[in-house]
This record gives sequence, C-alpha cells and structure tokens, in this order.
Amino acid sequence: MTPVMSPSVLSGLLATESARDNFVDLEVKPIAWVILGVTIMVMLAVDLFRHREDHAPTPRQATLESLGWVACGLGASAAIFWVWGGDAWGEYISGYLIEKSLSVDNVFVWSIIFSTMAIPLKFQHRVLFWGVFGALVLRLIFILVGTALINRFFWLLIVFGVFLIFTGVKIFRHTEDEGEGGATAGLGLLQKVMPVTERFDGHKFFTLENGKRAATPLFAALVVVEVTDVIFALDSVPAVLAVSKEPFIVFASNAFAILGLRAMYFLLANARERFHYLSHGLGAILVFVGIKMSVSHWYHLDTRISLGVIVLLLIGAIVLSERRAKRLGIAGLGHDGHDGHGH
Repeated sequence: MTPVMSPSVLSGLLATESARDNFVDLEVKPIAWVILGVTIMVMLAVDLFRHREDHAPTPRQATLESLGWVACGLGASAAIFWVWGGDAWGEYISGYLIEKSLSVDNVFVWSIIFSTMAIPLKFQHRVLFWGVFGALVLRLIFILVGTALINRFFWLLIVFGVFLIFTGVKIFRHTEDEGEGGATAGLGLLQKVMPVTERFDGHKFFTLENGKRAATPLFAALVVVEVTDVIFALDSVPAVLAVSKEPFIVFASNAFAILGLRAMYFLLANARERFHYLSHGLGAILVFVGIKMSVSHWYHLDTRISLGVIVLLLIGAIVLSERRAKRLGIAGLGHDGHDGHGH
C-alpha cells in the first residue's frame, strides 16, 4: 500500500525545495572559469608592472587605483548580468559588497601588522601583492569545499549561520584587537620552520645571514598577512555563501573585492578612527546574513531585499562615522608619506 503524504508535510517539503531553488543555479562552462582566471592573472600582472619600483603611493594614486579596481568589479558584474541575467547579478553584487565591507577590517589589521613589524611603506605593496595572490588561491579552495559541503549537508547552513551571528556580535562590540592574534601566530609558525632575520635586503623575501638562508622581515610579514587572511576568510566566505550558492559567482565576487585591497589599504590604513561605526555596520551585516543563512533551507529572502539591507547598513555606518568625525575634528584619509612605523 502506497503511503499518503499529509498536506502539511507536502507543503513543508515544497517550501523547502522552493527556498533551495531560489538561489541561481548556473550552467557555468569551463571557458567561463578560464576567462575569469586569465582576467585575474592579467590584472595582477598589470598591477605588479605598475608597482615594479619600490615607492610609497600618494593618497591621490591610492584613490585613483581604488576607483579603478571598483570599476573592474562593476565591469565584472555587468558581464555576469549580460550572460546570466539579473538574479545572478544581484547575488554577485551582494557578495561583492559583503566581501568589500569585511575587507575594511582586514586593511586595519594589516596596518597594525606593518607598524608592529616595522615594514617600510615603500615595501608594503610587494608584501600585499603576494598576500592577495595567496588569498585568492585560499578563497577558491574554501569556496569550492564550502559549496560542496553545503550542497551535501544542509545542516551546515545552520552551523555557518550561527557562527556568523556570533562573529557579527563580536565585531559589533568593536574590539580593537580584532584579528591581531594572527600576527603572533604567523610569526611564531615561521620561526619554527626557518631562521628569521631582522635585517632588510632590499625588497627580497630571503637573504643570506652567516652563510645560512634566512627569511627577511618582508617574508615574515607575508606569512602573517596570509595567516590573518585565513582568519578573516572564516568569516567572509560563509557570509558570501549566505547570498549565493553558485561557486563561480561566490569566487568572482570575492576575487574582484580582494583585488582592490592593496589600493584600499594605502587609502584607509590610517583612517580607522574616522570610520568608527563601520565595525558596527559590519557586525550588523554578519548578523543579518547569519540569520538569513540559518533559515535559508526553509525560507529564502529575496536577493533584492538582502542587497537593500546590506547597502542601507553600509550607508548608515558611513554616514554616522562621518558625522562623528566632523564633530570630533578627525582628519581625512591617506598616508602621510612616511614609512609604516612613523619614521
């Protein structure tokens, strides 16, 4: 005898399936991944060529480069809209804004790392270039593994969602040492593997000291940057997976947001106090996407609504921060042209 499914159970299953199907499910051909990979490599090569000479970028250069990277990110969104339509575009923009917003905290932590490790400003771009390259590889691995796990074990959505809510509350509390523990961990890990010298040898990552190969402070800083990125990726990758389940969109939004981090760093590194309420906004975004992710197996919040909430939270945090900065007379953006440790 065939069992009869009750209307309530049937409607529940249909609601679950409907929520699951509300995310875009793209047929991404291998050529699309090849084009994305080649585009990223070309952009990295151009950036490396432009900064082949060790120099400290001016605030004007940092501003123009930041605008250029944002234009590239928006150009990628236009390509996604043209190929896959508005829903895919909405998921990309949501992921891009989340990653770009969370990257601001990453920038502030980099500033602390470079200051603590006394890395001259003119060498910081070289460290960040390879740091971003490593971050792209790590994010790709995290994203592919994360999407595969979520597709197989839906309950991980709840785990990731609760983790994001917890992290969001922590960031909302505006702890000044957010992410700094990675500096000590990364440096300690490197010192166990090989000798680390305190002497710079131009922009080289390795040098000879007493006839032995040793890591320079630049390589030590690179290791620390990579370790802190792993820590931040634990927040940002699940956050983007809350707005899209399509690996191509998640990686593309991450990649184009991360590619502009170096220019953003030179623009914002000294402006942590100016954007006082940004951490509160980022925390609120993480709590929002955490809740969205936790319930997404049963209920899908429209992508346009999610995008609107994210944009409003960001605008609100920036406006409140600017008002506070004007009230307290806090200076504008940019480095002062000195090195990373105030000399």
